[in-house]
Amino acid sequence: IAGHVHGSSVTHSLALPAMLVDGLGLAAVPLLTGWLGQSYDSAGERRLLEVLAELPGDEAMQAILDRIDDRYAQPAFLRAAARFPRRAMRLLAASHGKAVDALLRVHVATHRDLVPEVLPALGEAAAERIGRIASAPSVAVAPAEALPEVLVSPPWTRPRTVRKPVVVSGLTCQDEPSVTWGPGERDAWLAAPPDHWGRVYGRTWKDIADGRGRYDWSDVVALFIAGPEELAAPLLSTWRLGGHWHWGTADWLPGVAARFELAALPLLLDTARHTPSGAGPSLLPFAAPEIAVLMADWLARLKSVRATALAWLSRHPDAAARALVPAALGKPGAARRQAERALTALVTGGHRDAVARAAAGYGPAAEAAIGDLLAADPLDALPAKMPSLPEWADVAVLSPIRLRGDAGALPAEAVRHVTTMLAISRPGEPYPGLDAVRQACDARSLADFGWALFQRWQAAGHPAKESWIMDAQALVGDDETVRRLAPLIRAWPGENGHARAVAGLELLAGIGSEVALMHLHGIAEKVKFGGLKKRARQKMDEVAAELGLTPQELADRLVPSFGLSADGSLTLDYGRRRFVVGFDEQLKPYVTDAAGKRLKNLPKPGVNDDPELAPAAHRRFAGLKKDVRAVAADTIRRLERAMVDRRRWSAADFERLLVGHPLLWHIVRRLVWGRYDSSGRLVGALRVAEDRTFADAADDPLTLPGDAVVGVAHPLELGEEVAAWAEVFADYEILQPFPQLGRETYTADEALLAEICGAKIPTHAVLGLERRGWRRGDPQDAGWQGWIERDVPGGGTVSVGLDPGVAIGWIDMNETQTLVGVNVDGLDPITASEILRDLREITR
Repeated sequence: IAGHVHGSSVTHSLALPAMLVDGLGLAAVPLLTGWLGQSYDSAGERRLLEVLAELPGDEAMQAILDRIDDRYAQPAFLRAAARFPRRAMRLLAASHGKAVDALLRVHVATHRDLVPEVLPALGEAAAERIGRIASAPSVAVAPAEALPEVLVSPPWTRPRTVRKPVVVSGLTCQDEPSVTWGPGERDAWLAAPPDHWGRVYGRTWKDIADGRGRYDWSDVVALFIAGPEELAAPLLSTWRLGGHWHWGTADWLPGVAARFELAALPLLLDTARHTPSGAGPSLLPFAAPEIAVLMADWLARLKSVRATALAWLSRHPDAAARALVPAALGKPGAARRQAERALTALVTGGHRDAVARAAAGYGPAAEAAIGDLLAADPLDALPAKMPSLPEWADVAVLSPIRLRGDAGALPAEAVRHVTTMLAISRPGEPYPGLDAVRQACDARSLADFGWALFQRWQAAGHPAKESWIMDAQALVGDDETVRRLAPLIRAWPGENGHARAVAGLELLAGIGSEVALMHLHGIAEKVKFGGLKKRARQKMDEVAAELGLTPQELADRLVPSFGLSADGSLTLDYGRRRFVVGFDEQLKPYVTDAAGKRLKNLPKPGVNDDPELAPAAHRRFAGLKKDVRAVAADTIRRLERAMVDRRRWSAADFERLLVGHPLLWHIVRRLVWGRYDSSGRLVGALRVAEDRTFADAADDPLTLPGDAVVGVAHPLELGEEVAAWAEVFADYEILQPFPQLGRETYTADEALLAEICGAKIPTHAVLGLERRGWRRGDPQDAGWQGWIERDVPGGGTVSVGLDPGVAIGWIDMNETQTLVGVNVDGLDPITASEILRDLREITR
């Protein structure tokens, strides 16, 4: 049989494995195990494992156990273990691996009565493993009276009460469209479109506006972005992309929205209907009844833009409620259900008053009907069809969920109810019963349960049907979840998981803690996948707009305090021993003992240390190192960028966000800061002393005026004072986080330009400029990128040609590059020096 059918489609039919077992019995096991991993589809592989799980021999169960990390293997093994618990305990005890260890712990805890019977058949090591597990204290199961009612008798286990819809006819919303910009948002959108969107070749703006001859849709886009307003504006009311390719709308549409505002709304709406994920975010500043209806539709139907819909509802709650009340009281159907769901989302988001005001504005009947809608028990808001939980999400192999105060763990049925709540929740719209679960259960335990569920989903191959498990991390996860998830998000695009990575960004924003937003910002600033980086930046812009901040101001506020004391240190208490954590010029944490001696590493807890305090302190330091590592490089790079781009802070923000921050002040005090007048001219310089006071280059105390404007001083601004400051820093043995006082400065002399343009530069060195704010030019024919470019302060872009250029997908096709057309004429001295410094460094 094997010779005839191995490798053929017959091997993978669903019926053949069972037929072989019926005919050959256990003799079929070697044949079946040989076919594992050879199936052409997942159904065939799953069926093979299901058949093996039914067979009673060791060989069949061991075959599954040998593949325990493969997709579908763990569900099959759990079924086999339930049928043959003694065999499962024996084989698990003799096997190794993380998954095996977890399965063994659960199996022994579930079948403690079998341990005495199985132990004599085991070797010494296996018997010792089971003995340790069996002797460990088990978690007591909490009684039903200790549980929230929703976990004892959830609504989906009872007959449902159908609410008769109340229809109020004749309601319409007459609101006029409006636009509201967040701080700095419009300026950012105006600067957003890459240069190529504003370029046309061999055409005049008037030719494009008049539609003369054959033209491409991208020419019209260029007209909207860079053409004369008197020619572009009349087209906005009539021109549509229609069936044209909607590539790149996320790049150019925000610029059109910012330039023409309400005049662009018809184009924005039409484009958003064709490409929600690309054009949807461009609607965020706008409010109109049509937008509200569109957002309600997206919220109900399209997971890819649910976050955008929720962000819009949160940004325009009054306008949204006024527009949606008529539909929510209309005839039963999809439009009504969508409007009801959107109004419920508004209430869940804290905008109940806005919904109530809108309803009252339509009269007593509407007010009463909406009141009834909002008065309905939110726990009864269930999907028409309740989801079935996947086999691999068996609660027996998940982390237990403990109640607060050591009151025991949830029983298995209650854990299944928690899992069901997560399955029927939506991003930004959690099932209301989860509030009671979070109040009753230990937060750390709940987060561990959520992550165990995520790992099961990951092991099953991230099935899209159960993608709610990803969303669930925002509902039960914590900062440790973020630390575990962030590296996966960064790696997924390289594993054909771009969509999953984008969902991960939404998840980080949904968790919303300082650590979560810190990691989101880190991805936005430094990740090797351009699409993911761009989406992360868009998400950061959305978060900033919701908070009324610019992206830079948000970044200042995203550095957590990490529980450090006011002086920027942290004491780790081991009971009999204590250690103090400090930070160097690169924000790398180090440890000193009670005598102030710097240690190479934090000692591990010993037998004489407190059994609770010491392990907790050791874990805290491990988490601190991970978190600070994630934020340190970005913060240092951001401050260096602030020096180059001449970013300024008010005196209040400087003292509160930088000097007063327990972590950031470790690098703030290692820099020279400048005071600037309204024209941007340096009028004085200072440093931050160890006691957080200010001093000048003569080390005399200095008071910072309340109306002062502060920034990181560039050495070209300091001029002759650089030497004096360098002496002060040398006297105090202050090391700087990046080159400031010793920074090389350049002017565009002919010899330097000739050296830069004459060098053969390794391609990877050229691409390394991306870490300094440069980017590759947009791909041309055949994916060729022929230049690099960088934005400069005050607007504008500097471009430098590459010869022979870079091929997307084959970076190493050309080992070296020559820089072409290096020109810094017309740039201010600091910008010119920084560009030449970047280019000079890669030619060395």
